[in-house]
Amino acid sequence: MKSTDVKTPDSGRPMVKAEGVHKSFGHIEVLKGIDLEVAPREVFCLVGPSGSGKSTFLRCINHLEKINAGRLYVDGELVGYRQKGDKLYELRDREVALKRRDIGMVFQRFNLFPHMTALENVMEAPIQVKRESKAVARERAVRLLDRVGLSDRAGNYPAQLSGGQQQRVAIARALAMEPKLMLFDEPTSALDPELVGEVLDVMRGLAEDGMTMIVVTHEMGFAREVGDSLVFMDGGVVVESGHPRDVLTNPQQDRTKAFLSKVL
Repeated sequence: MKSTDVKTPDSGRPMVKAEGVHKSFGHIEVLKGIDLEVAPREVFCLVGPSGSGKSTFLRCINHLEKINAGRLYVDGELVGYRQKGDKLYELRDREVALKRRDIGMVFQRFNLFPHMTALENVMEAPIQVKRESKAVARERAVRLLDRVGLSDRAGNYPAQLSGGQQQRVAIARALAMEPKLMLFDEPTSALDPELVGEVLDVMRGLAEDGMTMIVVTHEMGFAREVGDSLVFMDGGVVVESGHPRDVLTNPQQDRTKAFLSKVL
């Protein structure tokens, strides 16, 4: 059954579009001209070695990092800027925050508020950012905690939860803002191996519900089973892209072959 917490625009335009995106930190160029598109409802997986630019690109999508050149669009709107003529003007922090509400992000580390229960963590942003009433926010939080399999942990504090449970709360917290796009930055990399499956199961359910997702991951099984597209990045560029099964079983580029030989 389709969840009412998932927005699935059907405008026909890409949910995410990158055109020649560059990003440098000082003299180090981390992204060297990224071009890609993510369709609505698509599960888009980014893989590659550490330092390849995957996480940096993800952070650029919601303007946690500012790009140095190129264009990034989410649902047809420029990220972080407005264009007048040929010039770009950076949006004010308040305007960026308003647009960021439509983009959920789940990090490697759970970043839950330690002094709040699981329920309170999920309720917080809708109350503070969207000015929802506590009753409305609580109703949605209860529903979302049930959705991630944690209805019996609503009153627990983060320190009383396993890493997998904390990450599932973090996913519920991101969903509480009713985003149209979800970004996952290696969401299972900080977990013990036996806890990885419970987080991937939640993500699999989101994919089935039609959530547009960009997932930076080392979980090749998840990419193969759930992903619609897979991009292999290295050295700040897209080396190879295609359907996950095609790229993982029959890579065309030597660099992709070398990487996959070590992780599969």
